[in-house]
Amino acid sequence: MTANIPTIDCTKENAERLFAELRDKLSPRGNVVSEAGRQRTVDLFGEPLTPQQVVVRICGDVQQEGLPAVLDYTEKLDGKRLTAETVRVSPDEFAAAHAAAHGDYLAAIRRIRENIVEFQQAVLPGDAYVVRESGAARVELRQRYLPLKRVGICVPGGAAAYPSTLLMTAVPAQVAGVGEIAVVVPPTKFGGYNTDLLAACHELGIAEVYRIGGAQAVAALAYGVDGIPRVDKIVGPGNLFVALAKRHVFGEVDIDSIAGPSEVIVLADDSARADFVASDLISQAEHSPGSGVLITWHEPLIDAVRQALESQLAQLERGALAEQCLEQYGALILAHDEAEACRLTDLMAPEHLHISTTDPEATLARIQNAGAIFLGHYTPVALGDYVAGPSHVLPTGGTARFANGLCATDFLKRSSVIAYNEAALAADAPDVCRMATKEGLTAHRASIEIRLGE
Repeated sequence: MTANIPTIDCTKENAERLFAELRDKLSPRGNVVSEAGRQRTVDLFGEPLTPQQVVVRICGDVQQEGLPAVLDYTEKLDGKRLTAETVRVSPDEFAAAHAAAHGDYLAAIRRIRENIVEFQQAVLPGDAYVVRESGAARVELRQRYLPLKRVGICVPGGAAAYPSTLLMTAVPAQVAGVGEIAVVVPPTKFGGYNTDLLAACHELGIAEVYRIGGAQAVAALAYGVDGIPRVDKIVGPGNLFVALAKRHVFGEVDIDSIAGPSEVIVLADDSARADFVASDLISQAEHSPGSGVLITWHEPLIDAVRQALESQLAQLERGALAEQCLEQYGALILAHDEAEACRLTDLMAPEHLHISTTDPEATLARIQNAGAIFLGHYTPVALGDYVAGPSHVLPTGGTARFANGLCATDFLKRSSVIAYNEAALAADAPDVCRMATKEGLTAHRASIEIRLGE
């Protein structure tokens, strides 16, 4: 089966065409949804709506009908009948989950939190302050940062439990000083009923968790419904419907990004170990959907990695899923040289980039576009997914050419603060009046002149 993973020789084929196809498949425009999901759409709505049409329908119903629509879609889509009283996790449930959690797990949560806090505190900006003085004239300019008041976090819970996503979203918000954090998670054994996830919430001091997922959860956070006040910003990953819903409500609230399936590019030379490279490709493909691409200018590595993939996939619990994803969304690419490999990487602008070369810093200097970059043979992407400190919520689908990974600064509002005294106003008045006259905004000019008695 792994023989079907595309192999591209840049001396013979167009890798750019392959990357364009991958970007289309992996972006929200690609409508990456299972056949079972398509059938459920027909069963629910009576017609074969596109994912975008489904999202518009759900968000509109939630905006119009509020909590009843959220609960109705939760029952229809997730098979869970909830009420206004049971949709929110109770304090007793948090306490019970925390009490039942293994001590080693809670200790790991605390250590990871410390790593995240250390890094996120380091990236927080300080208030900028500029003073201009000339004689009696004085101008004070400041950039003030304040945390958002209320943030919503989406945590997946369909195929697996993700306490790591909770850590990588909630802790940066806490570091920024956000006062209210509302978490939404599907009402599944991996989501709102997962004791490990609830224990992590309790450990982090998060007490507002709702057992709702999908587009209806995003809409509830964006518009506000009975018992769930609206938020200022929604962050966190999810399936295609979550991504499309976040795009739909943007403008009502802020969002972090419109995330697609997970992806990694491994840039490797003759110093890379094939088994290491194969494990990196599989680690992202096992998200299912997920993409893993090797770009190398060392031809023997291609066959060696293919053999390692066959060996490792046969031994992994999610090997069949990862194998299918690598066939659909993966590639082994032979570039002419390192320069071409870096150019192709920038073209793809991957979510994760693992540089597995003799001199990874030198290779890094050639790279412009990537969400998170992992340097050296002993820095697998899993470190960033779980413990390193930067958030694992990253731009996907080629958006790393302009978008950034989530961090504490994304939970801050900034305002400029300007203060002139009369002498400073008089000094800058001629330039203001000249520009206002050029633009035909005479009231602007008048607001200056009236203060100077002109």
